[in-house]
Amino acid sequence: MDGEQTIRLEVPVLTRVEGEGALDLNIKDKKIESLALRIYEPPRYFEKFLEGRSVDELPEMVARICGICPVAYQMSAVLAVESLFEGEVTPWVAQMRRLFYCGEWIQSHSLHIHLLAAPDFLGHPHAISMASEYPDEVRRGLRLQGLGNQIIALLGGRSVHPVGARVGGFHRAPSKSEVAQLLVEAKSAVVDAEALLRWLVTIELPQEEQNFVSVALSEPDAYPVMGRQIVSDNGLDLPIEQFEQRFEELQVPHSTAFHALLDGEPYLVGPLARLNINNNKLHSKVKVLCGELGVRFPSRNMFDSIVARGVELLQMIRESVVLLEQYQRPSQPWSEFSPKAGVAFGATCAPRGMLWHRYQLDAEGKIQSAQIVPPTSQNQARIEADLYYSLNQFGLDRSQEAIKLHGEQVIRNYDPCISCATHFLDLRMKQV
Repeated sequence: MDGEQTIRLEVPVLTRVEGEGALDLNIKDKKIESLALRIYEPPRYFEKFLEGRSVDELPEMVARICGICPVAYQMSAVLAVESLFEGEVTPWVAQMRRLFYCGEWIQSHSLHIHLLAAPDFLGHPHAISMASEYPDEVRRGLRLQGLGNQIIALLGGRSVHPVGARVGGFHRAPSKSEVAQLLVEAKSAVVDAEALLRWLVTIELPQEEQNFVSVALSEPDAYPVMGRQIVSDNGLDLPIEQFEQRFEELQVPHSTAFHALLDGEPYLVGPLARLNINNNKLHSKVKVLCGELGVRFPSRNMFDSIVARGVELLQMIRESVVLLEQYQRPSQPWSEFSPKAGVAFGATCAPRGMLWHRYQLDAEGKIQSAQIVPPTSQNQARIEADLYYSLNQFGLDRSQEAIKLHGEQVIRNYDPCISCATHFLDLRMKQV
């Protein structure tokens, strides 16, 4: 193929890339000469929106950043505020926050596995097409996603942009009857989640071993959802307050989306990274099933991310059952916190990876400045590095359409959450 060809191709399943995305790829002598993942993400200015606002408004405002993982933004924000203010979170609040987060992981992982990722690996252009061949699997996925939404709504008042969270806890405590009804569904969902994992291991995934650094939060005695330490599989162990000492956000010329580097290099956050580091903290019954199925982590194959999501989904459902079984309604679902001036830091594990918040607050609890580093921006540089490696492994002498589809598959595998609109991916490929 001589000369330059520009092809505009519609990619309707890249529904979580905000703005127009494009992959610029120059190939010379069957080698990649240059590659750029261009994201045309319009500035949203959320951090500027927050300036001058009270922390009482913070949970509802940051929830609007993402319709798929609003709980992650809310929990990172309130944990940051509480780390600075004077007060104490009750054990009930800590447990319910974990349950709240379980709901988000369940719905998000179910969505990505069944509607976005599985069609790629099963040769279908979209989930509707896949449902014609795998109707029971798709129905099961929708049931699991529905359970996640119900858990979020139980504590958040609604499943999209929930309004139940506040500094110190929740505005309302669910009744025992509400919890009992949901517990029945959660117990039933364990069977669905186990069946899902059994199905996922039968899907033929590309086998591409590569080197990358996995980064996640760490909790001392639990699979990480909220934590104060950032760890990696190459020895990093860093308090979240020191994030900026080792991690850097930077603008690249070809994209309006930030990239992030750890000590100057790309790194991975998300389900695969979490399991690579924390697989020993899984529920005992999840470990047993993984052993039976031959599912082993750590893994150096990025395409194992879909299996990692299945493992985490089962983990969160089993945790939800335990938390719902232990539920006791408190006399008050929050505790008071007194404002204090200073810098507040918070971080939690969003479904797609570590989400880091920093706030400068005054003595009245007003936000002077805010910095939010979402997991998708942290994975941008890693996605480009993966594209270099994976496309070379795939074969650069294939057709433009085949290279395009494989590039999209690599990108979708990360579940980048940038928008919920359908987009076009321009592939400009030059071969000499």
